[in-house]
Amino acid sequence: LSPQYPGELNDLEDPPAALFVKGSLPRGNELSLAFVGSRKCSSYGLEVTRMFSRSIACEGISVVSGMARGIDSAAHAGCLEAGGRTYAVLGCGADICYPRENMSLYESILENGGIISEFPPGSQPLAANFPRRNRIIAALSKGIIITEARLKSGSLITAELGLDLGREIFAVPGRI
Repeated sequence: LSPQYPGELNDLEDPPAALFVKGSLPRGNELSLAFVGSRKCSSYGLEVTRMFSRSIACEGISVVSGMARGIDSAAHAGCLEAGGRTYAVLGCGADICYPRENMSLYESILENGGIISEFPPGSQPLAANFPRRNRIIAALSKGIIITEARLKSGSLITAELGLDLGREIFAVPGRI
C-alpha cells in the first residue's frame, strides 16, 4: 500500500483496494468529523450544519462528507468559509461533480482538501455506489454528526457503520 493510503480505512471489513483522489487525502494525524443528513432538509438544518462545521474548522478539525445536496453541501461550505480543510467522498468517479449544481463547491474543495472515490474515473453516480461510499466517510472520521436524517437513509447507514468502527455518533436533536 502507498504510505498516503489512510490507515483508518484498514478498520473496514472491506477496505477499498484503491482510492482515486483529486486534491489531497487527509494527513495521518488530521482530526476529522463527518457530517451526514438529509438532502431534503430544512433551512434550519442547513444553518445549524454550517454553524457547526465553521466552528469545528476554526478549531483545526477537518470535515468529511459526501457533497450531496442539503446537509453534506452545507457542511463542506461552512468548513470552507472558516478556511478549513474538507474532504468529499463521492459515489461516482472523482472526476465527476455530482450533483452538477455543486461545481463551485467541488472546485473549492480541491483547493482546501480533496475529492475522494473508490470508483474509477468516469464511473457514474449509481444508487448502489452510495452505501459503499458511506463506509469510507465513517472510516475517515473520528465522529459523525447527523442532522435531519430520515429513518431509512444513507445517514443512518453511515452512523451504523461508524458505531461498528467505534466512532462517536452525535445528532442535532431538532431546534437547539
